[in-house]
Amino acid sequence: MSDTAILMRKADLRRGFPGMVTPDGKPWHYLDTAATAQKPQAVIDAMSNALGRDYATVHRGVYARSADMTQAYEAARQRVADFMGAKDANEIVFVRGATEGINLVAQSWGGMNLKAGDRIMLSQLEHHSNIVPWQMIAQQTGVEIDVCPITEDGLIDLDAMEKMLTERHKIVALAHVSNVLGSILGVKRAAKLAHSVGAKLLLDGCQAAPRMRLNMQELDCDFYVMSAHKLYGPTGIGVLWARETLLDAMPPYQGGGAMIDKVTFAKTTYAPAPQRFEAGTPMITEVIALHAAIDYVDALGRESLFAHESGLATTLRGELRKINSIRLFGPEKSAGIVSFEMEGVHPHDLGTILDEENVAIRAGHHCAQPLMAHLGVPATARASFGLYSDESDIEALLRGIERTKRIFG
Repeated sequence: MSDTAILMRKADLRRGFPGMVTPDGKPWHYLDTAATAQKPQAVIDAMSNALGRDYATVHRGVYARSADMTQAYEAARQRVADFMGAKDANEIVFVRGATEGINLVAQSWGGMNLKAGDRIMLSQLEHHSNIVPWQMIAQQTGVEIDVCPITEDGLIDLDAMEKMLTERHKIVALAHVSNVLGSILGVKRAAKLAHSVGAKLLLDGCQAAPRMRLNMQELDCDFYVMSAHKLYGPTGIGVLWARETLLDAMPPYQGGGAMIDKVTFAKTTYAPAPQRFEAGTPMITEVIALHAAIDYVDALGRESLFAHESGLATTLRGELRKINSIRLFGPEKSAGIVSFEMEGVHPHDLGTILDEENVAIRAGHHCAQPLMAHLGVPATARASFGLYSDESDIEALLRGIERTKRIFG
């Protein structure tokens, strides 16, 4: 039996997620995992223990519990490094989320390396978190931003990018997987193109990390960011991976305790990376819970998760294609994300009716307003699958769409 079949036959898998039922005990058809994933009991327990029985500060106390918590905190850093295929744990910086990770790179690396006349390359499908930080550093430095188009089926057009890139481009920042379309970037080619003109490559891996095997050496990028809450972990914690040589050369992004070597009123010297980028008391319990989330996901196998979720997306696209009033967006093969619009029905109205049927989808611009403008819509409805999703979620969604058709018909 395949790993995917085993995953799909685990009847107790869904029951391991307390949030997957309504307050009155009915099944909740949660189709908004691309926004944030539900949490398994194992992650909840890990965070509860870290907040209670095991709680102490890290890197400071000489007492035993603090030493134990420090060991657990740094063990989590090594676990993240292994999960990402990093060369060394010193390449892992804990941040509050992928958004902060991109801001850190833009302000620290960008502030040191970008100047007027340089250019940044983004794509048409980027999340606002991979647009606004670059606009901010552009305003500060005078660099200019170019936008790579997408293909008709919603992929970043690397042929167009190849023609657009010049030696003036210093960094290329792209989504590994689109949060709206589920389209997957051809990373190795993107890295080759960026490096051919001397540019660095940053990847937004929020949608990729929960369902795709990562290996920073194979991907050949220079920066990679991800958020724990999309990886079945807690909010308020994310990861920036960067090549150690780049981190070593970057100045601190914030100042405070824990990131220093020595402080006097005359001068401060800083700790080596990654500590110099982790000012203040860190997200102790969140890091411990992230470790638990990674263990949970890896026990199931990310290849199996991708096959399971992309298979559900393919099934849903096939069913929606049978409905004349539905317009689909994005490629046929996606990473578990299906965006669509329903003729004559605003996505918010659809989302409200579906909620009455215990079906949760995302309705809006998905923090990708430039992409919405390109698609010619103010918003889309988005169904996104997780490891706990199954055919019953598709059936419930289709029932809700049929009810919506009757209401607006």
